[in-house]
Amino acid sequence: MKRLSLLPLSLAAAAAFAAEPVVRVNNPSSAERFAKPSDALTAREDIYWKRTPLPIPDNVVLEGSGIVPVAGKRLLVTTRRGEIWWVDGAYDANPKPKFTLFASGLHEPLGIIAAPAPGKGYYVAQRQELTHIEDTDGDGRADLFETVAKLPISGSYHEYAFGPVLAPNGNFRVTLNVAFGGATQAPAPWRGWMVEITPDGQMTPIAAGLRSPCGFVVTSKGAWFYSENQGEWVGSGRLTHVEPGDFGGHPAGLAWSRSPGSTVKLRAEDIKDFEEPMFDVAKKVPGLKPPAVWLPHTVLGISNSGTIEDLTGGKFGPFAGQLFTADQGQSKISRIALEQVDGVWQGMAIAFREGFESGILRIAHGEDGVMFAGESARGWGSVGPAQQGLERLEWTGKTPFEIKEVRAQADGFTLHFTTPVDRATAENPANYAIAGFTYLYHRAYGSAPVNRLACPVRKIVVAADGLSARLAVGCLREGYIHEIKIPGLRAAGGTEAALHPTAFYTMNRIPRTDRIVPLDPKDAELCVPPTVAADLGHTAKHPIKVPTDWTSDEGDKQILLGTQPGMKFDTELITVKAGARVRLVFKNSDDMLHNFVLTAPGRGQAMGEAAMALGVEGAAKHYVPDSADVLVHTGLTLPETSDTIFFTAPTKPGDYDYVCTFPGHSVLMKGILRVTAE
Repeated sequence: MKRLSLLPLSLAAAAAFAAEPVVRVNNPSSAERFAKPSDALTAREDIYWKRTPLPIPDNVVLEGSGIVPVAGKRLLVTTRRGEIWWVDGAYDANPKPKFTLFASGLHEPLGIIAAPAPGKGYYVAQRQELTHIEDTDGDGRADLFETVAKLPISGSYHEYAFGPVLAPNGNFRVTLNVAFGGATQAPAPWRGWMVEITPDGQMTPIAAGLRSPCGFVVTSKGAWFYSENQGEWVGSGRLTHVEPGDFGGHPAGLAWSRSPGSTVKLRAEDIKDFEEPMFDVAKKVPGLKPPAVWLPHTVLGISNSGTIEDLTGGKFGPFAGQLFTADQGQSKISRIALEQVDGVWQGMAIAFREGFESGILRIAHGEDGVMFAGESARGWGSVGPAQQGLERLEWTGKTPFEIKEVRAQADGFTLHFTTPVDRATAENPANYAIAGFTYLYHRAYGSAPVNRLACPVRKIVVAADGLSARLAVGCLREGYIHEIKIPGLRAAGGTEAALHPTAFYTMNRIPRTDRIVPLDPKDAELCVPPTVAADLGHTAKHPIKVPTDWTSDEGDKQILLGTQPGMKFDTELITVKAGARVRLVFKNSDDMLHNFVLTAPGRGQAMGEAAMALGVEGAAKHYVPDSADVLVHTGLTLPETSDTIFFTAPTKPGDYDYVCTFPGHSVLMKGILRVTAE
């Protein structure tokens, strides 16, 4: 290892850091928000898990990117700004924490862990290296920085390095984001991979196919999982079990699969634009690893991040051994209950807690089962309005009526509850709604849910203690996400509804268990999903054809509207005359999906919230709400593509909002179409 007294950035690394937009506004107005979570839901969640934002001094920018709980009820927190802070008093009933700088000058560290040997400092993953940091003289400030291993970078702003996570064998694992430079790629070695690093700096590639693996964890059972963000080749957020040699689906990292030390046999030329469900493609492409659990886009997050296992022994509530996955864009946490069927991981994902102050990057359990969340919105935006944050979440001791876990059966599911269910409501098939769907594996950015099909409930058996209900359902399919809704169920006593009434179970294997209804030979005929095209085409509000009464296709006003990094339009004020014929070309040069939606005055943010509320069905509608407040819009536009619309400007002068309604974008991606009388 190389011992350093300073940590200078390379020119490429410094350029990558400077390329990201820097925003120092800590508290935007309440109007400048993403889709706001339901006040009624967050009020109910508060009853069971109390959320406490920790005050941060004005002179500290705490974009929390890593958290280590330290004995004595202390925290050590890394920030995206390259600092590490001691936080004392975070556990206090009325917290007024003290922040003391431990280290600075790092390059966007996105994780921190304590050294395996007590008293030997900490390990941090920076963009360009895995670093050992220690306070050798005991004065509270780091004075030793050792480069454990270099992490190659090319200078792209998108080359994040996440971790480290300590492996059971004493090594460290880091996940490396792919780059973006006009297309998502891996110009530097092992980008798009999970790698393992020994304490003396030897690096071994573990698995490829990762895109933006912000969160990863090794469970108490020794299984590794990583969370993934929707994007090209990634239909929706997901949690994937990873073993040496696996390929997670994004082909950019396969540029290095021929390199010495590669554990992956697939090559870039093996991956085509399949336009099929990922599970089906995996049958034809050995090594492709479908996710253990899908996290439906806009429902269980839009930028899935930190993942941890509940090892608190019940101090955090009734979900010991389950996983919690945070989300940066939607400022929320989801819960995952896994099981293995025929040696394959699968399981349930369900909402857990919303309403955080900013986008959550990292979560960690501290003493007494308390959870802490480190937050940042810079460059990405988030549902929570703040640009930074550190929050505490603790169980109040009260247990909500909730689906605790879902277990697969040969003919359906067993739902296990946190408290006994009301038998009368649980035995009524009308109180359940189950449907299966999946996502396409293709080059395009994300995927609309496809092959959606209802799964009729045929029989229900409620356990004598009321803590579970066995459901026999039709049309189960391997490789599909099964949406399980229980809005009509009540807890014993008949009044309390489920806190979160919708769970999503990913069925990778149908188990060979006993059935409670005979196999219906007609299932194969009945369970064929309809073909539905997710295409808006030419409509009154998506006018892609030149109106017949126009004398030319240019109209009176031509507008070329583009995008800028950081989720922004390149023009935020456009002026047109009332009643003018407008030809608008929207060109998306960003690395994510966007649209253009023109709304009634002052209704842009409301339409952004309405788009978020579309949930699983939103993608098929291009995230355009069915509302009179939407005047015209483009379709959802892929990176490096464009859409042209033709419309007549409103006849009433005023300021009309335009926004991108792709979930989570409207707070930053907005502008005004100013209609004038002259």
